[in-house]
Amino acid sequence: MSSVSSVVESFNLATDFTLPELGENIAAGDVLRILVKPGDTVAKDQPVLEIETDKATIEVPSSVAGQVKDIKVKVGDKVKVGQSILSVEDGAGGKAPAAKAAEPKAPEPKAAAPAAAAPVAAVPPAAAAPLDDDEPAETPSPAPVSQPERAAAVSGTASRKVVDINRGARPAAEAPASELPPVPAAPSVRRMARELGVDVTQVAGSGPDGRISIDDVKAHAKRLIAGAGSQSVSGAAVAAEPLPDFTRWGAIDRQPMRAVRRKTAEHLTSAWHSIPHVTQTDSADITALDELRKRYAKPVEAAGGNLTVTSIAVKIVAAALKVFPQFNSSIDLAANEIVYKKYVNIGVAVDTDRGLLVPVIKNADTKNIQQLSIELSQLSEKARSRKIALDEMQGGCFSVSNLGGIGGGFFTPIVNQPEVAILGISRAKMEPVYNKETRQFEPRLMLPLSLSYDHRVIDGADGIRFLRWVVEAFEQPFVMALNG
Repeated sequence: MSSVSSVVESFNLATDFTLPELGENIAAGDVLRILVKPGDTVAKDQPVLEIETDKATIEVPSSVAGQVKDIKVKVGDKVKVGQSILSVEDGAGGKAPAAKAAEPKAPEPKAAAPAAAAPVAAVPPAAAAPLDDDEPAETPSPAPVSQPERAAAVSGTASRKVVDINRGARPAAEAPASELPPVPAAPSVRRMARELGVDVTQVAGSGPDGRISIDDVKAHAKRLIAGAGSQSVSGAAVAAEPLPDFTRWGAIDRQPMRAVRRKTAEHLTSAWHSIPHVTQTDSADITALDELRKRYAKPVEAAGGNLTVTSIAVKIVAAALKVFPQFNSSIDLAANEIVYKKYVNIGVAVDTDRGLLVPVIKNADTKNIQQLSIELSQLSEKARSRKIALDEMQGGCFSVSNLGGIGGGFFTPIVNQPEVAILGISRAKMEPVYNKETRQFEPRLMLPLSLSYDHRVIDGADGIRFLRWVVEAFEQPFVMALNG
């Protein structure tokens, strides 16, 4: 009897550590490193896991203390918020916050029970939309939305469509069948989804365990409207063609897309399909500016920064946004409004071993070039060393992408949605330029610039005016001081 008691006691002392919330709108990540092993003793707030999310690498601290009994994930696994990571014996810290947040969800199936009383024809399994690969197979959530609730969403609107940006338009009656995993959303959230014509099973939840809020539904509806608008222009949804069997022609090697690369692909695909891009090009004579840059490079370096063309470009663009406020905006198609920002945050594309990251320099218009050079150096180093925080890559108003360090000429950068413009910078090179006063060609250091913008907000005339202002600021910095 005593042996049974000891077993029960040891079972009660084992505590699961579940993946806590990682940040706003982050529901999952890839396991990069496991920092403990079975038998190790962990303390509260000790890092036990390194996770790579869409934009950053995060060390996850333990919320429990004790001896590690079992590790339930491995390197390379995709783990979700609320998923059990490891179990700890003699843990005095209790369960992780994510696990506690899931406890109040148990009574919710009762709320859905009255709706089940009305008879309705079941949706056949063949009509159910398949789940995305990244969707969780199981969710510790309330009971699934009942068939009467789903029928009510389409009652009397047979011709109504639910638009899914991944699968195009399909009849609303083809909602997922009740055999699918339950949706972690309260009845009020489901009701909002029905009113907006949104398939709640396709909404990504930002709460604990992927729980869906009303704000999540509204955000998803706005994305669908934007996607529907871009698809209606082309007349059809964009669908990827199936790949051939590459092994017919030789050996291949398949590698999973890293989280950053996967998010970059999704984000840029969405931006390319939803934004009518225009790219205008020009060249700036930076012969005099480059001499000044070299002269003052050492004092800036002594202060902890690098005086580069990029940091100068950030200052110029920050001033230009004050002169051309339409470039510091975002378009809200759902509300038929243009959002003008009163702050100036500039994102700078950084090439890392994980892919492209865009740290954001906040309030760039209030900082001098030396301050911008120091902050840009610090953010770039943090991005490359995987130490950058999520909030340091959010809130951008305009982006700058400098490929000059690698080479090449003009290019067509893609607008970093929801921004409306981006400036691309290429490698400066000596070119013969005709001098009208001397009537001779002179060697000048010319900097190629490429401005891409959203034609829904910015007209071509405004685009070239903005670009010419930037060119003149590079060539004659006094213009920036005078007009900026």
